[in-house]
Amino acid sequence: MILILTFGIVRGTVVGALLYSQRQARAKTLTEWAVGGRRFGILIFWFLNAGEIYTTFAVLGISGFAWAFGAPAYLALTSVSLSAVIGYWLMPRIWEEGHRYNLVTQADFFAAHYRATWLSVIVAVAGIVALIVYVQIQITALGLILRLTLGPQVSPTSAALIAAVVMIGFVFLAGLRSAAFAAGVKDVLMLVVVVVLCGTAASRVGASSMLDVFARVQDMHPGIGSFPGRQPDAGLTSTWLMTSALNVALGNWILPHLFQLCYSAGSRKTIRRNAVLQPVYSLSYFFIILLGFAALLAGIEPPDGDSNAVLISFVAREYPAWAVGLFAGTACLLALVPGSVLLLTAGSLFSRNVLTPMIPNLSERAALLASRLSLIVFAGIAVWLTLGANRSLVEVGLSAYAAIGMLAPGVYFAFLWPRARAIGVASGIVCGYIALLPQLQPFWSGLLPGWDTGLVAMAVNAAVAALVSIAMPSRDRAAALAA
Repeated sequence: MILILTFGIVRGTVVGALLYSQRQARAKTLTEWAVGGRRFGILIFWFLNAGEIYTTFAVLGISGFAWAFGAPAYLALTSVSLSAVIGYWLMPRIWEEGHRYNLVTQADFFAAHYRATWLSVIVAVAGIVALIVYVQIQITALGLILRLTLGPQVSPTSAALIAAVVMIGFVFLAGLRSAAFAAGVKDVLMLVVVVVLCGTAASRVGASSMLDVFARVQDMHPGIGSFPGRQPDAGLTSTWLMTSALNVALGNWILPHLFQLCYSAGSRKTIRRNAVLQPVYSLSYFFIILLGFAALLAGIEPPDGDSNAVLISFVAREYPAWAVGLFAGTACLLALVPGSVLLLTAGSLFSRNVLTPMIPNLSERAALLASRLSLIVFAGIAVWLTLGANRSLVEVGLSAYAAIGMLAPGVYFAFLWPRARAIGVASGIVCGYIALLPQLQPFWSGLLPGWDTGLVAMAVNAAVAALVSIAMPSRDRAAALAA
């Protein structure tokens, strides 16, 4: 029953997504494939945007983080709301630039604004690296679900390979429109799953109510509900929470797939309405954290101590087969939809901003083919990163945010400081990545205890970019000298 329900949910959603995409418009160009023709309305844009927030990082990662650490899982509650506030200001500006200059990728924006094609190549490569790290999250989670449904005899390597093939096949056929449809189905199913699980979780662990679950876990593990949480030695203090939430919020819309998503909206009104309503999604994290605490009360010990598998283990042990199948099928969509969009974006960046500068006469059809074929390579790298990895999904996610945060100063300067120059932005990116090197972590920990390293590196990046830009002559002066 578990296998039938899981397969039925995934197959039905994929077929429906492909039929919907073909009814609307078959993707014949890179623009249509990557940004959906720039015509998404409020409902479609809402579901697609939410699909990039409500992922396995949110459900499996945060529930496992709550099980392992307790209060530090509250990071999810704060970062989503802060991100929406910043998005209300930033997203319409990105959308306007995209429509004005017919931009397709994030790197296009850097090339157009800073008038430097070479900078767009650097940005594209940095974006692809961050996206591959984020795809690793989705492949890890989808692999765990596949092992639940197909059985432990399926090796982690086989599960990861199957997960990557499914993602590639899904995004290869239709593009962003398919993901938009699947995101809507996923969100509705996830609402059903959350209601079923949270409505019965208390009784499964001997508690009288959802609030009683929090009270009981506090009695069992005193201090778990306040910082630094269940494992004080982990260094997850309130300072870590504030700096990590700020880093995630500042970097969220800088992620290339979300940046690119802004181009797909039909109007500025669509984007702003979405930003106003988006914080509602942060409320769902209360229930996700509840499930992590319920698993802790139930004495769940996931295989090999893998916190990513906590919720899967809890559901598999405590619920009937039909509920496990419903959860597994929905969780597959939680990984499939965002993972597909991540790969789609990486492919767009490669063909348009890495390959095209080397082959200027590349046709639209050839660019679309190159973009699709590159997905195989990027998915393969993500599978390789997944194998042997033992970090939680939250830790991997924060690493991705730290990496992509190196592009944030260039974006914010573009809208706030006309003096910023391409060479300054590039210098900041290089110095920011140097600041992220593991060898410098002890230095930052001693200088700024408890701070999220990603935010520190972003600050270094911004400072270097500003100083180099100031040292360079202004555009008007440079033009006068050239004349």
